[in-house]
Amino acid sequence: MTAILDTVPRFSEEEAAGLLKDVYGIEGALSALASERDQNFKVKSPEGAFIFKIVNAAEPVEESDFQTALLQHIQSAAPDLPVPQLLPTLEGEALGAVEGANGATHRLRLVSWIEGTPLAEVPRSEAAMESLGELLGRFNNALSGFMHPGAVRPLDWDLRLAGNSRARLDHIRDADDRALAERFITRFETNVLPRLSRLRGGVIHNDANDWNVLVDPADHTKICGLIDFGDALYSALICEVAIAGAYGALDCDDPLGAIGALAAGFHAQYPLLEDEIDLLFDLVAMRLVTSVTISASRQSEVADNPYLAVSEKPAWDLLRRLGAMDPRFATAILRNACGFEAMPGARAVKSWLADNRRNFAPVLVRAAASYPTAHVPLGDRSDPIAIASAEERPDEAQALWEDAVGDATRILGIGPWGEERSVYTSEIFESRLIAGERRRRHLGLDLFLPAGAALYAPLAGTVKEVGVEAARLGYGAVMVLEHEPEDGPAFLSLWGHLAHEVADRLKVGDRVEAGAFLAHMGGPKENGGWMPHLHLQISCDTTMSADDILGVGETRYLETWGELFPDASDFAGLVAVDAGRLSKAEIVEKRQSLLLPNLSISYEEPIKFVKGEGVWLIDDRGRAYLDCFNNVCHLGHCHPAVVEALATQAATLNTNTRYLHDNIVAYAERLTATMPKELSIAAFVNSGSEANSLALRMMRAHTGRENAIVLDWSYHGTTQELVDLSPYKFRRKGGQGPKPHVHVAELPDAYRAPADWPQEELAKRFAASVAEQIDTMAAKGEAPGFFIAESIPSVAGQVFMPEGYLDEVYRMVRAAGGICIADEVQVGFGRIGSHWWAFETQGVVPDIATVGKPIGNGHPMGALVVRREIAESFHNGMEYFNTFGGNPVSCAVGLAVIDTIERDGLRENAADIGAYLKAGFIELQHRYPVIGDVRGMGLFLGIELVEDRESKVPATATARAICNEARARGVLMGTEGPYDNVLKMRPSMIFSRANADHLLGVLEESFEAVARTE
Repeated sequence: MTAILDTVPRFSEEEAAGLLKDVYGIEGALSALASERDQNFKVKSPEGAFIFKIVNAAEPVEESDFQTALLQHIQSAAPDLPVPQLLPTLEGEALGAVEGANGATHRLRLVSWIEGTPLAEVPRSEAAMESLGELLGRFNNALSGFMHPGAVRPLDWDLRLAGNSRARLDHIRDADDRALAERFITRFETNVLPRLSRLRGGVIHNDANDWNVLVDPADHTKICGLIDFGDALYSALICEVAIAGAYGALDCDDPLGAIGALAAGFHAQYPLLEDEIDLLFDLVAMRLVTSVTISASRQSEVADNPYLAVSEKPAWDLLRRLGAMDPRFATAILRNACGFEAMPGARAVKSWLADNRRNFAPVLVRAAASYPTAHVPLGDRSDPIAIASAEERPDEAQALWEDAVGDATRILGIGPWGEERSVYTSEIFESRLIAGERRRRHLGLDLFLPAGAALYAPLAGTVKEVGVEAARLGYGAVMVLEHEPEDGPAFLSLWGHLAHEVADRLKVGDRVEAGAFLAHMGGPKENGGWMPHLHLQISCDTTMSADDILGVGETRYLETWGELFPDASDFAGLVAVDAGRLSKAEIVEKRQSLLLPNLSISYEEPIKFVKGEGVWLIDDRGRAYLDCFNNVCHLGHCHPAVVEALATQAATLNTNTRYLHDNIVAYAERLTATMPKELSIAAFVNSGSEANSLALRMMRAHTGRENAIVLDWSYHGTTQELVDLSPYKFRRKGGQGPKPHVHVAELPDAYRAPADWPQEELAKRFAASVAEQIDTMAAKGEAPGFFIAESIPSVAGQVFMPEGYLDEVYRMVRAAGGICIADEVQVGFGRIGSHWWAFETQGVVPDIATVGKPIGNGHPMGALVVRREIAESFHNGMEYFNTFGGNPVSCAVGLAVIDTIERDGLRENAADIGAYLKAGFIELQHRYPVIGDVRGMGLFLGIELVEDRESKVPATATARAICNEARARGVLMGTEGPYDNVLKMRPSMIFSRANADHLLGVLEESFEAVARTE
């Protein structure tokens, strides 16, 4: 540094003016500006205002060229940034040169003057700090990718070299200040420097001090300029924020608020990483340490230099304040300011506590939730109990409480987390973060019972600390337990205001099991001078001691305290009262007690979904699952067109079909237009089951018969007459087998057809089973009333019938006097892509087609479309009326669904994406022998899994495992078929190529994971 000071340019203002004219052709009035190692002049001329710099002769040419290149880069990459613009010499050069009196060469630089007021001269505000952060973020973003050899240079002001301050400690006269600086240096060497080298680097300004930052004279919250690039270099990116923060926080009542606002502004323009934010507090302190130690070391070298001492006193003031703060709290506040959680894993602790609330042992002699509770009014300044507590009269406060509640042994007093209280009158509650503020927000849960009340461990833990705190209005006897649950994150629980005996009975390292006795509530003489109560607090940071854990915090940083020290209510066994926010465990329990016991839940670990968006279902933790199973939301969850149609019509009118309304006839026209011309009459109901039941009524009216032919493993609805037609139900647990009128034909499953059946004969061979049922009826003098089948059997395992099968069957049934019903509840509305209805792929026209599920995209609707002659038979004098079927709202929804399918080309999309998926499944089949068959059309897809392809033994366990692996990876699908060995996928019609790739990738991972375990 001495060499640099020896070569400081010493030109008079007259000489400088001559240089300016000769080199740049500019004449004007010059005024000297303070500088440590160069000469700077402000120039006022007719051409404008400028800064004229005469560079120290000792400055390497490479460094001068670096500054020039930096300014030129900014001018090109971000010309809107308010930084000085470089002006060329008369000869067009970026820099000029002159020889000094000692023969040394000084380079010359002329840049534009930025109008503004130095930040150092105006009151600080967080708005200004945020504005500065935004400017620096834009500046550093513009420098991304910029590099120059001159940027790599040793400089005392490089924060990576801040550890060099240790060599300057002896120049600090005050022993306490010297110890403070040394403590920060040691932290830097131990905790910061090893991590700093792994962080992002780049060219930074490196000196955004309050004299190099300009504010708008008319609005001191707006930063309008950044000047002086003499200290720019290559360093860690976070150092830019730290340096600006060190100066920006000077003289601020809330320095962390200022630094946080700065970091947030920077983060908004140039996102910071968590690892960077974690070092910010220490780096701010080390910039101050660097400044005060350099200043101290130079006092003897350059006496009375105001530049050196410009920020020394404010720097020491700020450094002392930072030294009084807990770095963990400071870092948590800065992390929150940038949108990160206060510490890694903090939110996981809170979630784990909520999820396991019912598993904890009682904190009190019986479950806390079983007590009648009452709020202890310590937050009410006017309440006598709060007044007595604030004035340190705990016995009086307790007496008042007992008068208020009667039997205080029966009533559990509650002091909630986050409550603002006026009772914290001791000096220990003065804020170390915000000058002049007190800590008033309660960060624990208080449970009030008379002294001596027994306390128990809700969860197993280890005694981390136990002792007696002597401070007035402190904890008295206090204990900290460390909990390390096998299925959750580690955390601490603090138990304050205990009776002293616990300090003699328990010792550090003792293991405490769940439900074990811990301590008694202490009286005022041993609990710090309070009403008897337990202060129970959670700490997510397991490195903290009882002294570290903040029991009362500042209102300004309540969000941060809430993450570091989450509400202990769940841990204590208190029931949340947030209406409509039941936990998954609570919902399952209530379902079991309030709903039918045979109402099933998907997955062993149920998912609680709170939102649907398109192809995604989003759970209560915000995780989005790709929904490949729920075919009810045909257009995707919460499709805006459907939502709008429903809401608009519901807000206008909803009534029944006995009154005239446009919607029902408009929808009937649109729905029948999608069908073959023979199916021209529509009827509306509320579900697919209702549609099938109505079809049976029509069948009986038309044929006078009851006999049914159904396919094995078929399912047609939830009413008893439909369960009787569903082998999927009556042949499984709880079923009673087929009724006499129900005749079950063989499932036309081509994959499981006998090996000796020729492929071209499969339709006739399977149809022969239907012929057998007809012959059986005929032998008894009976005939079929109807044949009903899903056009693609779904619960049977996505079974695609052999070509021509329905044509054969329909011909037989009609020849015997029966009618044919196509159940399109699962497969209709264009899902197969090539047609609106799956029966069309078989080249047949049924007598009745029933529809449901996707018809309303989640709105409960159903319909059937029937031949006119059957409708005439049904018109037998008995009125048909359905209260809600065909109502205006439902018809508006139905119209929106059809409109959307047609407008958005969703049938074509289903065909395209379905073919892409099927091809992808076949690729998987080539790699995984467990895949026996791949089948699908459009977005109705199945993968059958077998133990081996020869025997085709169903691989049921593998199918279940694949589903679970997919679910774990965020994809929902199901298993179907008689053996539950078919992976069933029915994604919404808006499924994209990207969604398909996601699904294929997850299936690949899932098959691979299961293969490794087998």
